Amino acid sequence: MKFHRVALSVLVVCALGPAAAQVAPTAAEQIRYQGLHAAAARGDLAQLQALLRAKPDLNAVDAYGRTALHVATFARQRDVIRVLVQAGADLNRLENDRYDAVTIAAVADDEETLRVLLAQGASAKLVTSRYDGTALIAAAHLGHDGVVRQLIAAGAPVDHVNNLHWTAAIEAVVLGDGGLRHQRCLQALIQAGAKLTLTDRHGQTPLALARARGFADMVRMLEVASSGAK
Repeated sequence: MKFHRVALSVLVVCALGPAAAQVAPTAAEQIRYQGLHAAAARGDLAQLQALLRAKPDLNAVDAYGRTALHVATFARQRDVIRVLVQAGADLNRLENDRYDAVTIAAVADDEETLRVLLAQGASAKLVTSRYDGTALIAAAHLGHDGVVRQLIAAGAPVDHVNNLHWTAAIEAVVLGDGGLRHQRCLQALIQAGAKLTLTDRHGQTPLALARARGFADMVRMLEVASSGAK
């Protein structure tokens, strides 16, 4: 019965998870954009530099709370990101759904843009999203293993517990498919020292959840980690 309740929660969160919650600018919005937002969406560096000479509000937002930096991140306009940050744009600002640029890149599995953001000084430690999660939890949920490794290296909190009472390790199991990329996420978290004794609201550890889902490779991984910790 316990796992039935967990499975039901999984279905709900899969429908409302970070990939669905993030809202990129639509084509119609991009057509309406002006100023910094328009330059960021198009990757128009010449226009961007011209606008910056007038010292505009670098953190002005659209109707969804997105700054030009958010727009550039969604559009993978990495040179625009660099120019905006050098001009003083807020790297860690949250949009209306409480996503920062780092989490946007993490959810998109955009390792290169994430690398640029982190190199420019963006934080991997912010609490983001309606779930009070982190970019690391979102990436583990989605099986974005390269992103997970980058975020861990940047100091992301591996044991953060979101408001669903799930850690990155738990999400890699309960929201994953048990496949290679989710296994790599879990392995990276284990190697980073994630606490595998932390449980969900029903007292289930990542190991118990992996067993319940029939993820044999994850079970072996977690059993080895658990035995080594004793």
